[in-house]
Amino acid sequence: MHMLTSIRTSNGKIEIIDQLLLPHTTKYVEITSIEQAYDAIKDMKIRGAPAIASLASLAFAAYIQTGLDSAQPPAFLLSPESLSAQVIQKLDYLSGARPTAVNLGAAIRRLKAVLQSSIDAGKSVPLIAADLISEGKLIADEDFDRNKRMAEHGGEWLAELERGSGGSGQGLNVLTVCNTGSLATSGYGTALGLITYLHEQKKLGKAYYTQTAPYHQGSRLTALELKTMQVPSVMICDTMVGSLFQHHKIHAVAVGADRIARNGDTANKIGTYNAAVLAARHKIPFIVVASISTVDLDTPDGSSIPIEHRKPLEACLVRGAVHPFEFDVEGKVRQETVMITPSGLEGIYNPSFDVTPAELITAIVTEKGVATRKEGETSFDLSGVV
Repeated sequence: MHMLTSIRTSNGKIEIIDQLLLPHTTKYVEITSIEQAYDAIKDMKIRGAPAIASLASLAFAAYIQTGLDSAQPPAFLLSPESLSAQVIQKLDYLSGARPTAVNLGAAIRRLKAVLQSSIDAGKSVPLIAADLISEGKLIADEDFDRNKRMAEHGGEWLAELERGSGGSGQGLNVLTVCNTGSLATSGYGTALGLITYLHEQKKLGKAYYTQTAPYHQGSRLTALELKTMQVPSVMICDTMVGSLFQHHKIHAVAVGADRIARNGDTANKIGTYNAAVLAARHKIPFIVVASISTVDLDTPDGSSIPIEHRKPLEACLVRGAVHPFEFDVEGKVRQETVMITPSGLEGIYNPSFDVTPAELITAIVTEKGVATRKEGETSFDLSGVV
């Protein structure tokens, strides 16, 4: 089954697929500096909490490697002290690219911890640098395998839940929000990985997905991934979730997460909370699928999660292909950005994320397993899945 990929590397070269041009143009952009990685994350050329962390880690590792490979070593490689100062400055810079996605912060902390432990061990500058490069690559490489594990955990849990309530555990219809597939991760995906797993196991009926305005990650990216993998799927507008639940049998809602608080409150793409409220009203299981690195035990609950607000103008614009299609001299579909509101509009509310309270979540799935709430409790004990 063919999958798209958000990041590809070969011979030290890092390239990302420019997700702002999808689904009509597939263009890989080379990332040659930490600054370019920062801009790509900030501008949402790459998005999805795991993919952001992977790109930041790979760009950082490449930066250190370039320094080691240069004929004249840069000043920051002359002593452990200068290396430490430079590394911390670069990592702090990267951490500011998108504040809500905790995976990025977790990757930064891991790299800082490796730096400190290597210095404490009295290692030489080349060995400290090698440790940092190795950890940066590991952060990116480990994502695919853990995504497959959590997809299997979540998929089998859902199938068993359905069998327990008298169903066959097959023909499962699952709604998802935003894009949590291979484009949002280093491969396979989280919530969309669960759907992919059900499809591979012949247990999926249809995948439903919201368009996810204002960036339309659903209608642009999830649609493209499902179409590429030939998964039976149905797109709905964000405002159609309630209608879908009223008129069609939906067995579960599966979403990703950008940060999960200690009690299970979960920040995810805007519109997730709406779907959770409607799922609760219709008694539809609501499943969060995310890696352990997304769980932030230092954040007690959702009220402490910082919520990124995007530029107001972004909510007024839509980018896409000119219709009917027009092609440029290279044979590529011409794309345009259009404004769908009056110009100079005042008063625009444009948060990128919302928080779903733990009491609306049925299960939280990580690569270690599935956590559910005990009867009568409104929060999760996540100790078994982190």
